[in-house]
Amino acid sequence: MEGASEELERRSRYLSSLIQRTKLKPDGEPEKRRQQPAKPDKEKHRPHRQRREKKEEERDGDVDGGEDDAQEQRQNVRVRAADMPPALQKRAFRCARETLAAMPKLDSKRLALALKKEFDLSYGPAWHCIVGTSFGSYVTHSLGGFLYFSIDKVYILLFRTAVEPLGH
Repeated sequence: MEGASEELERRSRYLSSLIQRTKLKPDGEPEKRRQQPAKPDKEKHRPHRQRREKKEEERDGDVDGGEDDAQEQRQNVRVRAADMPPALQKRAFRCARETLAAMPKLDSKRLALALKKEFDLSYGPAWHCIVGTSFGSYVTHSLGGFLYFSIDKVYILLFRTAVEPLGH
């Protein structure tokens, strides 16, 4: 199981780097890569797992932009894998948090439906959402249309597939 988790994280990092390389500025020119500050030498001596966990904490803490700190602490959002622009990720987090807050008890189908409807209406058809506490998946998704995240112990997989019109 640990090997599968590491593979998923590796793929997530790869997809994120692809997104960063292909991201465009509003004026149409490719965005310059952000240089990260040099890490202290003691960072290199940490075990690999601790460095990875620290990076995940830094990344996860900055995703929401800090708008609802109190609510964020109650509902711990953690990105597991992503190939989606940050603005869409934030929208998914907000929609999921609002829907969960409106439920006295987790209703996975209702949460999945709310996310699917939100994304279908806002970004076009063919969005799919899987919600649960334990599931496996292997999906094909459109470029820039994949997000796997968790809020507390609820795991959410949101992805988009290409839709081709029927040729009758």
